[in-house]
This record gives sequence, C-alpha cells and structure tokens, in this order.
Amino acid sequence: MLSVKHISKIYKTGVIETAALSDVSFEIDKGEFVAIMGPSGSGKSTLMHILGVLDMPTSGTYILDGQEVSKLTDDEAADVRNRKIGFIFQAFNLLPRTTTLQNVMLPMRYAEVPEKEREARAKKYLEMVGLGDRLNHTSNQISGGQQQRVAIARALSMDPAILLADEPTGNIASTQAEEVMEIFQQLNDKGHTIVMITHEPDIASHAKRIIHVKDGKIIKDEKIKQYRIKKQIVKV
Repeated sequence: MLSVKHISKIYKTGVIETAALSDVSFEIDKGEFVAIMGPSGSGKSTLMHILGVLDMPTSGTYILDGQEVSKLTDDEAADVRNRKIGFIFQAFNLLPRTTTLQNVMLPMRYAEVPEKEREARAKKYLEMVGLGDRLNHTSNQISGGQQQRVAIARALSMDPAILLADEPTGNIASTQAEEVMEIFQQLNDKGHTIVMITHEPDIASHAKRIIHVKDGKIIKDEKIKQYRIKKQIVKV
C-alpha cells in the first residue's frame, strides 16, 4: 500500500542546510493501523506532509497504492490527494455554519460526484460514525469529539486508499479522544488502512504498530497489542 525508500528532506536557508528527515525507509501494508510517534522537532510532521503528498522529498522514493508520487507535478499531486488520501486533522477544518451533511459532501462536490450520490455517501458515513441523528446540525452546534467524527466521515467519503490522521485527538477531551480512537480501531477492523501522527504514547498504543521517529530518523519500529474496544460506535 505504501512504500518509503531512503527518503530525506533538506531545508535550505541561505547557505545553511537543515536535515528534517534522513534516509527514512519503511513499508505499510494494506489494512494496517500504524502510529508514527515522536517529540516536537523529530521530523514526524515533515514525514506526514510527504506521506500526504503535501510536500516532496529532497531525495528518495515514495510509492502510494502502486503509484510513485515523490516526483509528481503540483496538479498530479493534487489529484492523488483527492483520490487516494483521506485527511483527518487536529483542527477538524469544518465549515462552522454549515451542516455536518454538507461538510461531508464538500470533497465529493469538488470531485464532481453527482449530488444524489454525494448525499447518500455522506449519510452513510455519518451514520457509520454514530452521527446519523446530527445530519442537519452545524459544526458549531456539536462537541469537539463529534466534530472530529464528522471529519472522519468526510475523510472516508472519497473511499481513499489510506486515512492519514495528524494529531487527531489534540483538540478534544480525553473521553472524546478515547471514542475517536475506538472509531479508528473499528474502521481498521473493517479493512481501512490508517496512518496516524502523534506525540502521545497512550494514543499511539491504540494502533497495531508504532514507528518511532527522532532527529529525522526511525529509531524503532514495533508491533503492539491493541487496547480493548469498550464501545461499538462504528455501524456495520
């Protein structure tokens, strides 16, 4: 599903060069749930931008779902982001005075999905994350945890090859964070490939594998035991 080979990222300021990533290599198989964890300045955010095709490496190769994306043009990269990656951000990035249904429909509108299909898909995924009774609520009428669920439904709407979550629990309370992680676990059990960036060990431990990053390098890659799921939020 995802292959990173000898990726490096060098930032230049005048004559000064700073290595954000240095010779990073790993593979993620279809259906894995992987956390990439590291402290501030470790390079995990740079790695997230490269995995999300928001930035390109200085050197090395990145293959996503069979396509080499490390040297795409801007237009080609935008197409890959739209079709292959479902983004879930710390800040939710929802339109505040727009209904949850409309927020989830938005990326499908840009992709020119027919209106009836957009609405059907949006309802399906909102029901999947337990928000079938909040279709007409605006995003500023629901809690932070519910807003993140809307963001997850929106990320699923284009049936992406991979879900990429950047600090997805950073702006919500601990009880809501647990619910969001349970949703990720259940989506992964249904076959979704998930890569999550985090600096929190307790959040990372919900994944099945943790890649530890420090000073721009991978220092450890481990498989772990998942937490027990206490609730069934995702609808089958």
